[in-house]
Amino acid sequence: MKLMGTTIVGVRKNGRCAIAGDGQVTLGETTIFKAGAVKVRRLFGGKVAVGFAGSVADAFTLCDRFEEKLKQYGGNLERAAVELTQDWRDDKALRKLEAMMIAANADEMLILSGTGEVLAPDDGVCAIGSGGNFALAAARALALHTDMPANQIAEEALHIAASICVYTNNNINVLEV
Repeated sequence: MKLMGTTIVGVRKNGRCAIAGDGQVTLGETTIFKAGAVKVRRLFGGKVAVGFAGSVADAFTLCDRFEEKLKQYGGNLERAAVELTQDWRDDKALRKLEAMMIAANADEMLILSGTGEVLAPDDGVCAIGSGGNFALAAARALALHTDMPANQIAEEALHIAASICVYTNNNINVLEV
């Protein structure tokens, strides 16, 4: 039984950053296992927001490891992210984890993957998961052509993705830092 998380979007605009995630957990390719999952979390005393897509259990493991790295490196997001992805890629047990993560604090936003990537989006918008490309396109358009704040852009982008992607729903949680 493989449970998968789906769509996460991050938006940085006007000094604010929001990460939003839908609530759908899919079992395989045909069954909605849960509609109200929360795939965004606050870490490091609320100073860091993360959202994850992929295997739910793997994502929780990565969140716990990431929080340890944040504590180890005094909240330095980039350093903690690089150290986590190095462990993720090099450790035999962690290497098998199937998930991606968006992490943000008040100053920066990063995408982390198990293949060692730590990427900062060029335009302040990023997305991961099965509906990620839909949410990414919607968020970029909204960020460029509206005065909406980051949290509203992230939420609306997920609503748009949910109207297109069968693995994304409208039960949305948004965290802002």
